[in-house]
Amino acid sequence: MRGPLSAVAPTPAEIAAGLPGDDIVADADVVMDRAFIVNAPPDVTWPWLAQLGKRRAGWYFPRSVERFIPPSRRGLRWIDPAFPPLRVGDVIPDWGGRDASFEVALIEPPATVVYRSRRGRTNLTWTIVQRPVAAGATRVQLRLRLGPVRRVWLANSAGDLIDGLTIVGLAAGLRERVRGR
Repeated sequence: MRGPLSAVAPTPAEIAAGLPGDDIVADADVVMDRAFIVNAPPDVTWPWLAQLGKRRAGWYFPRSVERFIPPSRRGLRWIDPAFPPLRVGDVIPDWGGRDASFEVALIEPPATVVYRSRRGRTNLTWTIVQRPVAAGATRVQLRLRLGPVRRVWLANSAGDLIDGLTIVGLAAGLRERVRGR
C-alpha cells in the first residue's frame, strides 16, 4: 500500500486474526482494518482511547489539521478525569447523524474496547485493540465491520478512503498528545 493510507496499514496477520467483537457482526459485508504504532506503552495510550467520542474528548487530529477546525470542535489535548470510565452498555454519541451513537459492547482495559451500533438496517462494530510492542511502544489496531451493506462497492471504495484518512488523522493526533504528556 502506498500513499497516506500506508501509515495505518495493518499486517496480513492482523487482518487475518479474529478480534473481540467480530462475532457481533459475524456476516459482515465490509471489514476495514487499520493499525499504527504509538511510542508509549498501552497504559499511557489507553486513557486517550477511552475518552474518544462526541461529547467526550472528541476526535484527535494533529495541530496542523486542527487549526482549520473551530476551537470548540477540536479534540482535547489532556486526559480529562471528569469522564467516567467506560462500562459495557454506555452509549456514546457519534458524528454519523443526530441520533447516531455507539454502545460499549465489551471493554477490557487497557487492551480492548468494542463498540456496536445500528445505522438504518446496517449493524456495525468498531473494535480498538492495543498491544505492547518492542521498546515500550503500542500497536493500535482498529477494525470496522458492517453488515448488511446495500452498496458494498461504495463502502469498499469511498467509505474505505474516508475511514482510512480519518484513522491517519487519529494516529497523528494521538502521537502528538502522548508526546506532550
